Amino acid sequence: MPITEYQQEITKHHNQPAQNPIDSIYETCAVPPYKPQKGSREATQALLAASVQAPTTLHAEPWVFMVIQDAALLRELSDDVRESAEPQMREYLHSLFREPDFNILYNAETLIVIYGKSMGASTEADYWLTAENLILAASAMGYGTCVIGLAVQKLNTPEWKFRLGATFYPVI
Repeated sequence: MPITEYQQEITKHHNQPAQNPIDSIYETCAVPPYKPQKGSREATQALLAASVQAPTTLHAEPWVFMVIQDAALLRELSDDVRESAEPQMREYLHSLFREPDFNILYNAETLIVIYGKSMGASTEADYWLTAENLILAASAMGYGTCVIGLAVQKLNTPEWKFRLGATFYPVI
């Protein structure tokens, strides 16, 4: 198999060959350890390039990405989500929320939000396929990743959409 541009990017930044996609599937876990530094611009671009290789309905490509690497803003988002969690969710995550420093983003230095230009049954599948590619690519590059569903509702509030300059709907 010839080395693709994506594989070259991974090798260039991590000095290791690209991981087999099947290995990525089995090695990706819900909350892996995160690296204590921000992802580089090149690594983030490689992740986004892999994400958009997902199949879409009618080749619509209905997504927009936002990359947030402001540690203070990410901590504020975590605190805001934690404080406004619905009672059922609060009860479910009670043990985590009782920890004073619990961060729903697991102290990640980079948050990639997938926003949707439109909503519908087929486009929702498009967003999840894009997220899956992002997760697999991150795993192959040695980055920890997971879906932070608790943040989606907060990111869709007028306050957070204004703060981030977002005009679309956060979906993942």
